[in-house]
Amino acid sequence: METGRPTWRSRAWPVAWATLVLLVAALMTIGVRGSTAQVLPLVVVGIAVLVTGWAVLRTRRERRAHEDRLAAWAGERAAQAERLRIAADLHDLVSHGLGLITVRAAVAARLTGPEGPAEQTSALADIEAVGRETTTELRRMLSVLRAPGSDAALRPAASLADLPDVVAAARGVGLDATLDAAAGLGAVSSGVQLTVCAVVREALSNTARHAGPTRARVRLRRDGRSVVVTVADAGPAGGWEPRPGAGQGLAGLRERVTALGGTLDAGPDGPGYAVVARLPDGTAG
Repeated sequence: METGRPTWRSRAWPVAWATLVLLVAALMTIGVRGSTAQVLPLVVVGIAVLVTGWAVLRTRRERRAHEDRLAAWAGERAAQAERLRIAADLHDLVSHGLGLITVRAAVAARLTGPEGPAEQTSALADIEAVGRETTTELRRMLSVLRAPGSDAALRPAASLADLPDVVAAARGVGLDATLDAAAGLGAVSSGVQLTVCAVVREALSNTARHAGPTRARVRLRRDGRSVVVTVADAGPAGGWEPRPGAGQGLAGLRERVTALGGTLDAGPDGPGYAVVARLPDGTAG
């Protein structure tokens, strides 16, 4: 539903028509004789022409003013949509990076025994690498935002080919994650591919934060003219304390999926939790 859209209804023509009707009525009711009877119709016609010209000019000014207001409104709506898109991208970037750091540190802190120091050293190296990568991506994004007309290189949009790397990154923080991509997906539109990657990344990040080093399965299949992606986990690891994020991840995913005409369901699945996104794909044959 549109909200705040400028509306326009010209008031010039109703005034003009009312004036013309009054002039005609006055001409018909006032009795005149002699030379006045010849001059008065000309006066009325002249007034009618002036009123019509005024109405035309006034309508044009009102229309231009309305078009200016409409353009400003459309620009604000476009800017708002762009701000929401940037906010979603920043959330994905920061939430994913900080989530990996938090979970990796938490897993390393729980390690005991002879392998503890070596694994903690490895965890610190992973944390440093993820921190550097996240910082680099933030700087790249901020540089593009500061100079929208620059030639700053943008990272290619994520595709289904990136899913193995997304799942491998989840394994790096302790998840026993697997990817099951059904054969015969066929051609998948770039928008759907990007959204599938966003769903998998956010769902695995949530699993790592809320369930810890548990099993997680990513399943990708086609159902008619829709692509369905499911991320399900086996439930929290023993003794794991959830580390919730800002709480905006699933809401942002639902907005992305809904924007493509799809649906997103998230909730308990046996002992664990499952996120299921169904995305219409117009490229399906």
